[in-house]
Amino acid sequence: MTEMLKKNTRTSITVQLKQGKEIKHNFSLDIDTHLSDPGVVGIFGESGSGKTTFLRSFAGLLKLPSAVISFNDEVWQNDQIFVPTHKRSIGYVFQEDGLLPHLTVQQNLDYAVRRKRKVSMEGLYKKVVSILNIESLLSALPDQLSGGERQRVSIARSLLQQPRILLMDEPLASLDEKRKREILPYLERVSKQFVIPILYVSHSVEEIARLADYVLVFKQGRIVEEGSPNSVFAKENPFIGLSDEVGVVLDGVISAWDEIWELSTVSTDCGDLLIPKAGTVVGTTIRVRILAKDVSLMETPESKSSILNQLSADVLELSRDQNTAMSLVNLRVKSAHLVARISRKSIDQLKIAPGKSLWVQIKAAAVLN
Repeated sequence: MTEMLKKNTRTSITVQLKQGKEIKHNFSLDIDTHLSDPGVVGIFGESGSGKTTFLRSFAGLLKLPSAVISFNDEVWQNDQIFVPTHKRSIGYVFQEDGLLPHLTVQQNLDYAVRRKRKVSMEGLYKKVVSILNIESLLSALPDQLSGGERQRVSIARSLLQQPRILLMDEPLASLDEKRKREILPYLERVSKQFVIPILYVSHSVEEIARLADYVLVFKQGRIVEEGSPNSVFAKENPFIGLSDEVGVVLDGVISAWDEIWELSTVSTDCGDLLIPKAGTVVGTTIRVRILAKDVSLMETPESKSSILNQLSADVLELSRDQNTAMSLVNLRVKSAHLVARISRKSIDQLKIAPGKSLWVQIKAAAVLN
């Protein structure tokens, strides 16, 4: 049985990468980060911020001077050592699938297995094929598959090499929105079913919020913000520039399903939320994203409102928004935090200040999985 199939195995990693020397015009990489048992690390930032350079350096595909890289206490690069890519036990999923066009899906997978010369592959092979739902594709050639199907095969090929860490460089970038929505559930299955850390590069807030356990935000070759998806995306940050996408990410459990009204009750740290068709199976774990622009504030609850979710809250702090007519109000709701994006005039009319008790109305909540 492979390490990835050991359910009780807890994988821990520590990553170090330092590169302060300018490597191309007007760009330098200066990173110093240490990660311990991070799960899925979302590496977020605009194009040209250093995300792919970081990933390629970690993989050994790019050898930068003065870099220091280690994984699980193994030094992969320093002034005296450089471990080549094929000896780093990594799986790498690129934007393009890279499948061999003259081989069927099964032959592509078998080729990956043969290259590793691993034994006891049957259990892993069946699990990978099942989780990524590619049984029906095994006899097809790559040009007979959709973009999403090809990327699922590419992920399967990487997993069959039994890596100790999986690197994913914007794997959905070449797909349209429909195909992205189709493949995201499979990425979630991989992160949940295989005990393996994942470094996931993307410039999509939705992808990172949905998949990541920990987020690194890159800007001009530096990490300018890091933390849980909730802590990173729940505030206006000049380095991120989210504006309308500021919001919180909450993990919840479906505690009830109303078949008549087709409403799911989702229990979260901020209380129970009624969400249309969030799921019908009680006990299912889901992730919910609530944008600040979808949260409004009032002094008393409204019994005749069309907005179903109204919760008691306390104001923690106010902060500026990129739009100077607006402000962000950070709130404590039970043991969770919410953020509301409202006008400065509304703040004045409601006399909103830290410590004030209010009611929040949640106009919309997006189920991420």
